[in-house]
Amino acid sequence: MTFNDVLDDIKVYEAGKPIELVVREYGIDEKDIVKLASNENPYGSSPRAVEAVKRDAYKMFMYPDDSMYELKSGLQKKFGVKRENIIIGAGSDQVLEFACRAKLKNGSKVLMTKITFAMYEIYAKQMGAGIIKSSTYRHDFDELLKLYKKENPDIIFVCTPNNPTGDAVDRAILFDFLQEIDEDTLVIVDGAYMEYAAFKDESKNIEPKELIEKFPNALYLGTFSKAYGLGGMRVGYGVAGEEIIKALYKMRPPFNITILSLIAAIESLKDKSFVDESVRKNFEQMQRYIDYALKRKIEYIPSYTNFITFIFDEERNSKKISQKLLEKGVIVRDLTGYSLNAIRITIGTPEQNDRLFYALDEVL
Repeated sequence: MTFNDVLDDIKVYEAGKPIELVVREYGIDEKDIVKLASNENPYGSSPRAVEAVKRDAYKMFMYPDDSMYELKSGLQKKFGVKRENIIIGAGSDQVLEFACRAKLKNGSKVLMTKITFAMYEIYAKQMGAGIIKSSTYRHDFDELLKLYKKENPDIIFVCTPNNPTGDAVDRAILFDFLQEIDEDTLVIVDGAYMEYAAFKDESKNIEPKELIEKFPNALYLGTFSKAYGLGGMRVGYGVAGEEIIKALYKMRPPFNITILSLIAAIESLKDKSFVDESVRKNFEQMQRYIDYALKRKIEYIPSYTNFITFIFDEERNSKKISQKLLEKGVIVRDLTGYSLNAIRITIGTPEQNDRLFYALDEVL
């Protein structure tokens, strides 16, 4: 059977290994496994969201409110934008897919940093677009501007904080860069980890309202999968000018998130204290990783997220380290596929982090 030729050059996205796989392959009891690979909130979900889902579980036979009025109203209040500026997706990557399908065609080009979220490249290639990458994982806007002027891409991706590295850009520097971009070029600012960056450093915080008012060609992406602890519910959103949102809606299927996902997101948005406390605990525990790296003389990337990236020297192999940790029931993300001799570790609870440090000591 033949398929679209563009598929020949697309690698399948490799998700973090699930606990179930480790149970099956290594015979480790589920309660003895620590998963620190997928950047989930280790403190779970808002109790308000959990109770709401339990209360309304009987509604699972029903389609959700396809206007998503209440969730949009909550986001409208949070960000100070209009409901017409918001689109909801099954994770923010679905909104990303809408944008690529709406803007790209065979022969288009997209611009991104060397190491960033893999789905940018995958969605772009699905549309037959060419990929232009900078020479570094950091957002070097001088280099990106030169590449932009040379290649004239249809979409520019800015992931801040960046996944899988954890670094973030200054708002002022990003805005200076955007001033140089033509209004027909769509700039996607992926803020999946923005709650963490905003807590750590206000200069890294990008407010969707300010972004889209200053730059009509910008699309901001946010998610409930990280700080809000709803990774399993798959709810994300895009914020942009009405022209962009109207175009994205033409890509959107009906009822694209479940009724229980919608309920969970609505309640999670109301529980600011849960998010604030989760983020605070995250950076409290992250300091332990920084101290560990310094003690062990391991290079690390300063992180504005709920994960940290350890980069190893030539004497240590990240793939082997990840495998040895896996055999001990500790799941981390090997970054060999990103051409980095590194591992990405989600910042867990104090107990999970104890397990990681003990296992990593043994492996190293």
